[in-house]
Parts: sequence; structure tokens; C-alpha cells
Amino acid sequence: MAHIGKRLRKAREELDRNKFLALGEAVKVVKTNATAKFDETVEIAMNLGIDPRHADQMVRGMVQLPNGTGKTVRVAVFARGAKAQDALNAGAEIVGAEDLAEKIQAGQIDFDRCIASPDMMAVVGKLGKILGPRGLMPNPKLGTVTPNVGEAVKSAKGGAVEFRAEKTGIVHAGVGKVSFSEDALVQNIQAFVDAISRAKPAGAKGTYIEKISLSSTMGPGVKLDLGAVLAAA
Repeated sequence: MAHIGKRLRKAREELDRNKFLALGEAVKVVKTNATAKFDETVEIAMNLGIDPRHADQMVRGMVQLPNGTGKTVRVAVFARGAKAQDALNAGAEIVGAEDLAEKIQAGQIDFDRCIASPDMMAVVGKLGKILGPRGLMPNPKLGTVTPNVGEAVKSAKGGAVEFRAEKTGIVHAGVGKVSFSEDALVQNIQAFVDAISRAKPAGAKGTYIEKISLSSTMGPGVKLDLGAVLAAA
């Protein structure tokens, strides 16, 4: 059994874990219980009534959080010529073609998001076994394979968050930092829930969104009043 520290144990004892809270109240509780010595990430977990093992029940996509994530995102871009310059002008840390592919094959993967122009996919496609398991493989459905690489870089750095359902049907992501204002966190969370709602797959039957909870990196989980949150979304 994992060790639970005194700080987290105390927070759990003071929290009614069976109570469902309105979004604003839940955010306030999460911020109050975030007492670590660093700026904790506010995390959302959504239990979905899907079976991701079936192709028609997979939930995956990208959402732009209105107030960003509070995280510095390092972006690598596969592009040549003018598109490469566009990526650099937009703030990409790493831009290249075959040379970038060689670095990745050598294990130099010091970036958080990978973007590619369509003409580079012949090069990028050979890296699927390396980038795929890390969730870094460019994908046109996620907007990371695009001729507008500059805009994609700005989006990645401005708060674009990728989501994907796990085998158990849970989607989780960071939606900001505890240092954000309550209003900023509420807006980010509402945007994320809205994106998941719109990503409902054709094969989903019965209740789609079953449960939503919030927590900070080191804090206890808080259950949301599902009806109120979905009504707002």
C-alpha cells in the first residue's frame, strides 16, 4: 500500500469525500488543500461509459484551454524552408527534417509536443515506434500534422491539451495551476468538459459521462456535481 503523508491524510480527514460539489466550490476546495511547496497542477479525471477497446468508442482529441495550462511546453517541428522559419518565428524550440529524425532515433527527445507539415510525414512515419508510445506522434486529427505549423506551435504553447481515453474509460488531464484564479480554473475546466462532451463517440451507449473529479498534484480528490457541470457545458 502506498504511503500517505500526514499533510494529505489531514486533508482527506477534513474533506467529505462522499459530497458532490458545484464546480466553483470544488475549485476553491482544491486550491485550499494544495499546500505543497510548489505550484501544483489542477487535474481533472472523467469516468466515461465507453469501452476504448472498440474503435467506435474511442475518445481522443485536442482542446484549447482559454487560460492556458501554466506549463512551459517545448515544441519540436518537422518542416523545411518557409514552414521551418514559420515554426521558429512562432517559438518552436526544435525545428528540422532528417536531422531531427536522426536525433530522435538516437534517443534525444527533449520536447513535449511534436508537429509536422504534411510533406514531412514520409520522414516522421518511420519514427512511429518511438514517438507513438510516448504520445508524441503527429496526427492530423489532433491538428499536429498541418501546413500551418506556425499556428500549431502557437496553439501548443498557448494551452492546447491533448486528451485520450485510457483502457478503463478514464480521461484525465492538467487544466491549470493552483496559482490560477478560481475563475480561470473554472473556465478551463468547463472548456475541457465541453470538449469531452462534443467528442462523444458514435458507439457510446447509455450514460456517457459518469463521474468527474478534481484534485491537485498532491491533494485529495473532490467529486463534482455532474448535473450542474454538464448543464453549463
